[in-house]
Amino acid sequence: MKQNNNYGYIQKCEDIYLTFPPQHQKEQPGLEYIMEPKPISERRQCGRKLENKVAIITGGDSGIGRAVAYDFVKEGASVVIIYYDEEYDAKETENKIKELGGNCLLLQGDLKEQRFVQKCINSTINYFGKIDILVNNHALQFIQSSILDISPEQLNLVFQNNIISYFYVIQAALPYMKRGSNIINTTSITAYQGNKELIDYSATKGAIVALTRSLSLSLVEQGIRVNAVSPGPIWTPLIPSSYSAQAVSTFGRETSKVPMMRAGQPCEVSPCYVFLASEDASYITGQVLHPNGGTIVGS
Repeated sequence: MKQNNNYGYIQKCEDIYLTFPPQHQKEQPGLEYIMEPKPISERRQCGRKLENKVAIITGGDSGIGRAVAYDFVKEGASVVIIYYDEEYDAKETENKIKELGGNCLLLQGDLKEQRFVQKCINSTINYFGKIDILVNNHALQFIQSSILDISPEQLNLVFQNNIISYFYVIQAALPYMKRGSNIINTTSITAYQGNKELIDYSATKGAIVALTRSLSLSLVEQGIRVNAVSPGPIWTPLIPSSYSAQAVSTFGRETSKVPMMRAGQPCEVSPCYVFLASEDASYITGQVLHPNGGTIVGS
């Protein structure tokens, strides 16, 4: 980015003014044609939204992460898919990305381990040479009827996987992220509504909201945006692996009380990530999008 005149004019994918010359109009609502400079009402066409970008997507083998990967590739990005042990799903995702004409790097391992996290970042840099977008998306959950039933082992596992590993990935990737890069974290509607059977999971999702807001303030001067997506009930492998068959049969309807009366699909969530990762969201940081079927939550 460079300064082009005395008024803080910056050339990027669009023109952005940092400051404006003194001026005043006597009548409201005012006249645009006499403003100097004029407001920017149309973005310049820059090709696909994520052309030549490199994105890391954790938990990208299936569910929301897979849908994000597909949408990113369609918009011109190359993707790094980090997954735990879901080999078949990961290969299926990779094959689809190749069908779409995209470039994909699969990395299998445990993000709770800092050594593996650093290996993922090193592999990304060695393969693609840069990191433009980081999507922290992996999570697990365990149903418990009471907080008294949450063992120390479960508590440690859920926090290590769902929030502490986010710190590990961000800390490892950040030195390679430049101005214009961005980070998108996956939180959950449970961060805002709570869930009586997912107390520890909900707590980690609340922590992700706080992480997103605090990190956005920390990185704003570096020109790195940080946002989050907070899905409602979405049909992903996490659901049948968490709930009973009976609970699954009513998922997104009676048990969740979603105004739209249904669960969402990953492809109904992934456009939020495309928007936040692109220049369309150039004036958005520290915010959370809520694809949740109409449930009103505090943002």
